[in-house]
Amino acid sequence: MKHIFFVVGALLVVSGCNSSKSPTDPTPTNPNTILYTAIGASDAIGIGASVPCLPLTPCPQGTGYVQTLERQLRTGANTVTLLNLGIPGTVLSPATQSLGNSIGREIFGNMLEREVPFVQRDATLVTVFAGGNDANTIGAALEAGLGGLNPTGYVQTQIDNFGRDMRSLMTGVKDRAPTARIVILNLPNLAGLPYASGYTLTQKRFLQQIAVGFSGQINTLTSQGALVIDIMCDGAFYQANMYSGDGFHPNDAGYARLAALMLPAATTGSAAAPRASCAQMTLF
Repeated sequence: MKHIFFVVGALLVVSGCNSSKSPTDPTPTNPNTILYTAIGASDAIGIGASVPCLPLTPCPQGTGYVQTLERQLRTGANTVTLLNLGIPGTVLSPATQSLGNSIGREIFGNMLEREVPFVQRDATLVTVFAGGNDANTIGAALEAGLGGLNPTGYVQTQIDNFGRDMRSLMTGVKDRAPTARIVILNLPNLAGLPYASGYTLTQKRFLQQIAVGFSGQINTLTSQGALVIDIMCDGAFYQANMYSGDGFHPNDAGYARLAALMLPAATTGSAAAPRASCAQMTLF
């Protein structure tokens, strides 16, 4: 499967940049102040958008979903302080990072170690988009033969591990910011995205198993208080005109759609429950 991620020079200094955020920053006194931390990968800095951003750099005019959501939140008397921790190419856990590096994917970071520990202590909003790079890494591992004689079982083990690690992410965020509103995107069926159009049917079916399984694990986080935004069952995310030229990252329209879906949950603290089944889960 395709090796899709971006390596940015700033990744080499992520630890140094992140360490400048003091865990003892004062609590804001303005009740209309939104302290927003974004956890993610290249999506969080808007790769694929017409105005992408650099990691760990203010980018008020960016057209990714994080930057769009920030502008939408900054209305009326609201002020918004954004800490965007998104690292291009990152995966969720050290285990998936090691797996990817073992097959030559050169993954430079993972969210549990490089992002969660730096969530703002007094964050009022945390958004999370995880799993796309992980799914592609597991797909590449299958292509490298790591599934052995039971690739389906191998994939299921990886799905279970992803669920465990997402629960760890939730615990870590709550430990850092116990009163934060946590909004998490699940995944679309990646096998139905433009970048997978040239895959074999077998490859598509495994990628579908991974993406649907990951989204199922994310959906269970509602029991821990997360607001899960269901893009798996949103037909808009299966339209080619929502994606950039690489067929994987959204374009401006795709990112705008993500921000529009997240805004009600971010502002009201409620979201419709993700669907347990839909046609998009069984495309192949």
